[in-house]
This record gives sequence, structure tokens and C-alpha cells, in this order.
Amino acid sequence: MKKDTNTLENPTAEVLATGSAWLETNKKTLISAVVALFLIIGGYLAYTKLYQEPREESAQSQCTLGLSMLAQGDFATALAGENEFLGYEKIASEYAGTDGGNLANLYAGLCYAHQNKYAEAINYLEAFDAQSDQSVSAMALYALANCYAAEGNLDKAVSTFKEAAEQADNSALSPMCLIEAGKLLESQDKADEALKLYEQVKAQYPTAQQAAPQQVGSAAFAAELDKYIQRAQK
Repeated sequence: MKKDTNTLENPTAEVLATGSAWLETNKKTLISAVVALFLIIGGYLAYTKLYQEPREESAQSQCTLGLSMLAQGDFATALAGENEFLGYEKIASEYAGTDGGNLANLYAGLCYAHQNKYAEAINYLEAFDAQSDQSVSAMALYALANCYAAEGNLDKAVSTFKEAAEQADNSALSPMCLIEAGKLLESQDKADEALKLYEQVKAQYPTAQQAAPQQVGSAAFAAELDKYIQRAQK
């Protein structure tokens, strides 16, 4: 049998011929895929530029409008809104998926907590995503832990105080969180666990300057902490 000398001498020709045939058969599919890709990219850019970014700006603007109410302690109005200000509950709902809407969850939770409506506060504080902001995340967790404690969910409060301390990782908030967790453990007759937390504070944060709201200064902190340690050792 005689072999095709053209194929042997020029194997590229066979490859090109095969490729051309495949392209001819599938070109409609390829064109459709390319068009679909452009539509996806174009749709995403349009969504971001024409819809998402304006929503983000509006949400951030709305959050700013309510800050004066928070500063004045007018938490009911901050939640419900007034005049052009929607209120943090509505902002969280209408602008879900934006950073401003997320921040509104935190503000709404704090407003409810200040009104001693802890169940409602927990719902919003749990919905808040602190993302990459370490300090805001720690403070949000601290507030959430206090709400858990107020609702009698002590185990969850302890674990959340610990999480807040770890997230903060500083000598201002971390000791306070660990001490609050220790106090709750003592109230549950878990003095050994509380002692570990108090000793952790003493070892990791020797320069901390606050052990209780009414006391400042590292000396006062150390003295107060020693009292907690002695009490847990009994």
C-alpha cells in the first residue's frame, strides 16, 4: 500500500486541515460563547457603575445623617429615621449588600442595646460583618457579648468576649473583655476557668490601664486584677 508522501513530508498540513474542519463545525458555538462572555463582563460593569456604586454612596450618606442622633443619645429616632434620614433599620434593609447597609446593622444593634432591647440588638449585631476592620470588629463583638449576657446566654457571652479580646489584641479592649468573661465564669461557679483568664490578662497586658470603668492607670489596673485573681483562687 502506497503512503501519502505529502502527509509524511508535511504533518503540519494535516493538523491545520483538521483544525479548520473543527473550527468550521463549531464556530457558531465559539461565537456564542464569546458574545456571552462580553455580555457577562458588560453586565457586571454596568451593575457596578450604574447601580451598585450609586447605592453605596447613598447608603454611606444615609449612615452619616444619623450620626448626630447617635451622639445625642436619640436612639429611637436613629432607628426609625426622621425627615430625609431613613433610619438605620431601613438603611440596613434597603441597602443590603453595601458597606453602608452593613454598617447600619451595627448602628441599629447599638441603638437597640442602649434601649435595653437585647434580642433585637443581637439580631442586628450578628448580621454585622466587620470585614477587615479589626477595631470595629472587636467593639461589635464586645457589644454583642454584653447583649448575650443580658439575655442570660452566659456561655455564648463568654465565648464572644474571648473572641473580642483576640480580635482586638490590644491593651485597651482585650483585658476588659477577658475580665468580663472571667466574671461571668465566676457567676457560673467556674472559678478555675476565670482564674486562667485573669492570669492571662496579667501576663499578656501588664501595661493595661483600665480594669473597671471608674479606675484608670496601670497601678489601679494591677491592684484590681489582683483582687480578681485572689477571689478566683479561693
